[in-house]
Amino acid sequence: MLSFEELYRNAYKLVLKKKGESLYLRVQAFEEDWLVNEIRPRILAVISPSLLSRHGAADTTTAIEKRVAGEMLLRALKQAWEDHNLCMNMTADVLMYMERVYCVDNRKPSIFLASMGQFRDYVLRTTVPSNEDLTIAMVLNSVILDQIRMEREGDFIDTTLIRSCVYMLEGLYETGEEEATKLYLTSFEPTYLAASETFYASEGASILAEADAGTFCRHAKKRANEEQDRCRSTLSTLTLPKIKAVVESNFIKKNIREVVALEGSGVRYMLDNDRLNELEMIYDLISRVDPKKEDLKQAAQFRIVELGNEINNTASSSSAAPLTKPSNPGDDKAVREGKPSVERPISQQTAAAIRWVDDVLQLKEKYDNVLVTAFQSDQGLQTAFSRSFTDFINTFERSSEYLSLFFDENMKKGVKGKTENEVDALLDKGITLLRYVQDKDMFERYYKKHLSRRLLMKRSVSMDAERQMISKMKMTVGNTFTQKIEAMFKDIAVSEDLSSSFKKHIAQLGDPDPKRAEFDVNVLTSTMWPLESMAPSYRDDESNPFCIFPPQIERIKRAFEKFYLDKHSGRQLTWQANMGTADLRAYFHEMKGKKTRELNVSTYAMVILLLFNDLPPGQSYTCEEIQAKTNIPFNELTRNLQSLAVAQKNRILIKEPMSKDVKYGDRFLFNENFYSQFQRVKIGVVTSGNKVEDMDERRETEKKNNDTRGGTIEAAIVRIMKQRKELTHQNLITEVIQQLTARFLPDINMVKKRIESLIEREYLERVEDAERPAYR
Repeated sequence: MLSFEELYRNAYKLVLKKKGESLYLRVQAFEEDWLVNEIRPRILAVISPSLLSRHGAADTTTAIEKRVAGEMLLRALKQAWEDHNLCMNMTADVLMYMERVYCVDNRKPSIFLASMGQFRDYVLRTTVPSNEDLTIAMVLNSVILDQIRMEREGDFIDTTLIRSCVYMLEGLYETGEEEATKLYLTSFEPTYLAASETFYASEGASILAEADAGTFCRHAKKRANEEQDRCRSTLSTLTLPKIKAVVESNFIKKNIREVVALEGSGVRYMLDNDRLNELEMIYDLISRVDPKKEDLKQAAQFRIVELGNEINNTASSSSAAPLTKPSNPGDDKAVREGKPSVERPISQQTAAAIRWVDDVLQLKEKYDNVLVTAFQSDQGLQTAFSRSFTDFINTFERSSEYLSLFFDENMKKGVKGKTENEVDALLDKGITLLRYVQDKDMFERYYKKHLSRRLLMKRSVSMDAERQMISKMKMTVGNTFTQKIEAMFKDIAVSEDLSSSFKKHIAQLGDPDPKRAEFDVNVLTSTMWPLESMAPSYRDDESNPFCIFPPQIERIKRAFEKFYLDKHSGRQLTWQANMGTADLRAYFHEMKGKKTRELNVSTYAMVILLLFNDLPPGQSYTCEEIQAKTNIPFNELTRNLQSLAVAQKNRILIKEPMSKDVKYGDRFLFNENFYSQFQRVKIGVVTSGNKVEDMDERRETEKKNNDTRGGTIEAAIVRIMKQRKELTHQNLITEVIQQLTARFLPDINMVKKRIESLIEREYLERVEDAERPAYR
């Protein structure tokens, strides 16, 4: 036996003697003979009939027999390939000089590469005796596909054997050594992908028919992971993107729409039952096949709008509750006996308004959690969710009013006892809904109305929270929106300084009256405050009379008017007695212990109570007499008299006859036997128990808002035309809508009417002979 060095020297000498060609050809001939007469028969011997069933032969074998037969072929090919590869590597080392000289000079492939081609041609491309159209390579492909199918169906296979044969296919080429001509890519991979397409199309349809959406998603994710692992451990990473596309196209894309819409387990069910893990899986699956995620987006949007409309319908049903008195015949008796009466449906409407906002916020919080946890804060889905909330919130005509009521309730008592961070979170929730409201001008109108009562009646728990709210509004909807609201706060601050200056002025005059009433006043700028909503409530048959104040109040009122008008000449003061409060010290002869109490009442109640100072004990006034002496509108008078004479705990007056309602002919006398364990007694004005506007009030508010909108639209038209000089009709309407959308969505018919009005008043004119209608 010759050593490696001796073999190398002999080959070297042959090349030097110009015998390189003979050496090259003899080595090839030897290798061909070895492959044809030794290796090929071994391989053909292990190809049993069971392996030919995919190619037309009758299949009478079991799956286990087929797997064993396939492993025998794979093992034989693995052994043959490894032996051939080892031998040819050693031969190439011996013939290294021949390859450097002869092969390079004569442009021959290296002996190693040539031998690889021989293995391809004389082994893999050899036909099977029983089927001339079938080669060993084709049988090998079938065996690998069968093994993979078995693994997909849950059987265990020898992946190492398959990997060895895949290495062989990756090491062999059709021609040359170009990557694209690898036998793995040209022979095996196309059949593997085709078989996978058929398998996953069938399995997808089968699972969809038998299982629920969650099971489908879990199985799809499992299959995708299996194929990824198979390419990395059994086949080739070259196939990974291609098999991934097959799974996504045939298993996921073909079925995902049906999965999303599955009744009782699809996206709707997952959303309703907080199946976040399944939603995350379905998001992952649909992201693979549709970057826009249209099916998922539409299903989620539809459900949000559906739930939102349910919330709207519930609120509408509550707001439409009949304004009827309780039918309980003993109700009046309950009032006379001091027992609480049955709650009237009208008092439920404010609670329904707050509940509407709370329900929308809960829905928003739920879907925000879904977006972050399951949908990875996807920007497209976030936009779709926002659009859905905008849609159902703005289909509810009372959304602006209810949102303002939500802020009103929380500013009066909701922020009490909360930390700064909790208050900030509460306000942020409300501001989030404000972003969705299109008619922000309507919200502003309601917010100013509610804010005015909080400021003037000192019902706000925290002025810091009020200012924080305004700051958040400014950041959300801009400075223009909050200008008038900020002016309201400024009026309150200026009024505090004004009241302080007035007190100093009175002190400097040396007023000798020790019983002079303390006087604080709020001077409001009429253009900044919602005075129409702050005005007293008049009956249709009443005029607009001014309240008649008691002499001691009238005197100080006139003194303030003189003080103010001396400083601000040319201004006019109009007193709004219905918006004020007063503190009185009352003396009750029959009260045990300390006989005085401090009463906090409305200004109207103060005017009523001071009348009884001039009345002898045991005497009374009728309702008509009180109205004649005070000039208080009847609606306001009845509410204040109810507060003073009907409310169980605070009956400062006695009503004869006792009943809930106040009407002409009722008599009132001072209650000498009044008792309260508290030194300071706050007597609120009886309301209907409802802050929500009724239909008539709502129509009136909409009418006033539309009038305001008309002026806003005209101002926008004039601004645009000053800048553009000339515009077509369509472009003008488009620009007006674009400018005003942030505040409200203008009605096109209203814009057209405003254009006509401006033309009539000669602010605009039509362009004559223009191809399209235009203005300048």
